[in-house]
Amino acid sequence: MNSYEHSVSLDLSRCTGCTTCLKHCPTEAIRIQDGHAKINPNRCIDCGICIRICPNKAKKATYSRMDKVMKYKWKIALPAPALYGQFEDLENVDYVLQGLKDIGFDDVFEVSKAAELVSAYTRLYLKTNGIAKPVISSACPVVLRLISLRYPTLREHIMQLLPPMEVAARLARQRAMEEHPELAREDICVCFISPCPAKVSYVRNGFGDYQSEVDEVLSISDVYFNLINVMRREQEPQQLSESGKIGISWATTGGEASAIFNDKYLAADGIENVNHVLEQLDNGNISNLEFIELNACPGGCVGGAMTVENPFVAKARLQTLRRYLPVSQTQLQGEEKEFIPQNIFFDKLPTYLPIQRLSENFGESLRMMAAIQKLHEELPGIDCGACGAPNCRAYAEDVICGRAEADGCTILRSKKLEALLLQKEGTDDSQ
Repeated sequence: MNSYEHSVSLDLSRCTGCTTCLKHCPTEAIRIQDGHAKINPNRCIDCGICIRICPNKAKKATYSRMDKVMKYKWKIALPAPALYGQFEDLENVDYVLQGLKDIGFDDVFEVSKAAELVSAYTRLYLKTNGIAKPVISSACPVVLRLISLRYPTLREHIMQLLPPMEVAARLARQRAMEEHPELAREDICVCFISPCPAKVSYVRNGFGDYQSEVDEVLSISDVYFNLINVMRREQEPQQLSESGKIGISWATTGGEASAIFNDKYLAADGIENVNHVLEQLDNGNISNLEFIELNACPGGCVGGAMTVENPFVAKARLQTLRRYLPVSQTQLQGEEKEFIPQNIFFDKLPTYLPIQRLSENFGESLRMMAAIQKLHEELPGIDCGACGAPNCRAYAEDVICGRAEADGCTILRSKKLEALLLQKEGTDDSQ
């Protein structure tokens, strides 16, 4: 039984059974059955690519609504730095932060501020003896789930530091309880404003044995339209921002990696590129690197399925915004300059959940693999998707595993029918 709560769902009333999502899903989690798409929850990584490319808008992200958040006594907004890239001609992020307070939040804690802390801790982490290198960033939940499903040997390379969202949530809650001792924990809503559905899944399911400090997740797209109605550039906002270039840069590819002040890094975005890098790393074809930053969304978090603006436009806007910012407004204090606080770590790495295991019995798995290979060789190999599977190899596996009918390949059926017709004509001619 699947216990993982996903944030990508399907609207059957909109799905026409086209094969667009089928051909783009990076984990082959989608099949076309009974005239519409079907998502395998054990394979889905909530990357949101099906949301972006579905021509009928049949895939959607699930997240909290503003009215649910507003029911709490004390509401804290955690804006992802990607939010700032949604606004045209933004020269001061305080307009956005003030806008969040104007639409009903009692406090704002920038995730970009926490990102600067995580960058500083990462620099210390990379100096630690005994860690497996290259270190893979733990910031993107899609990458973490992909590793847990496909690349078990890379688990030990995951950096065991909490992502900025979690650090921000913890610090924001701590500040609220110190400044307002009359509030109980259940009175406070720590709300992350997210660019992607994967962060929603992260909050709902946790990671390893870690449970998220975030209470609710809103979509950037929803919050954006609320902010547009209250952001007034002619009025001077409160000075609320506590982050600089380093924190804001986390919104785009390379921002996290460049903040480690070390040239031995690789930064890649887009789920296909992420898969390619992980495969090369798994095969030992990448060496002499210390840090790898991977973002499933194109361009980084600005390319998330819950944003409004084109990721490349958003990236250009953030580059302009960075001109007005200091390098950083967050510095480590005291012992933190030498030691990472224990509460910044997560203890347990994700459990390996193989999506390609055919059977719990090794001998049976070998038999099934041989049967799949044999059937695959008989198939046309053009990966048309007409059978409802993304490619011939996946269809062969579905047949052998009992998830599809053996006569599902339309091309094979046509060839068999043609052969029968030719045989019949030959028989008629001989008579």
